[in-house]
Amino acid sequence: MTVRDSLVSRVGWRRKARALLHAFAAGAAFCTVSVTVFAAPRTAALLDCAVIDDNAQYSELGAVQAEQARAAMISERLRSQVEQQGLYKVADNRQAALLIDGFKSTQSLNACNGCELEIGRRLGVQRVGVCWVQKVSNLILNINLRIEDTASGQIVFQRSVDMRGNTDQSWRRGTDALVGLLAADPDAAH
Repeated sequence: MTVRDSLVSRVGWRRKARALLHAFAAGAAFCTVSVTVFAAPRTAALLDCAVIDDNAQYSELGAVQAEQARAAMISERLRSQVEQQGLYKVADNRQAALLIDGFKSTQSLNACNGCELEIGRRLGVQRVGVCWVQKVSNLILNINLRIEDTASGQIVFQRSVDMRGNTDQSWRRGTDALVGLLAADPDAAH
């Protein structure tokens, strides 16, 4: 092989390499790949809803038991809807049951000056939600939800929904309305 043949061979190889690179570049220009990144929802502990009855001394035992059953019903409904709508990955509170029971035996979790944050930290979640129903009368009630950032203690969501009537249906509707407000708040749940 002569020097001339060797140069022609190298030039031919370079031309082939350039042609191949141009083909790849052209293909890349025609093909675009769209990648959508779905952020995992934040984690949250949603504590059981409590009932605050402004007239508890006048309530009959049957009415108190019915309201406690409704509080349990809406606690599960709230957790279920928040999880189903992808607003939060809801934690299993049973992992901190002893801590929760200890706090509940001495105070209301909606006004315990940070105990809810300790529960959230124990569960390893980013957010913790406290729910309570305030009963003014059998006609006037409201359901409240406050969600706090576990690390900073900052309130990221706090809303109240008025309910008219002390029935399972009104409590369910109030819960649904709260979840709707949470879903509509881009800073709280997303």
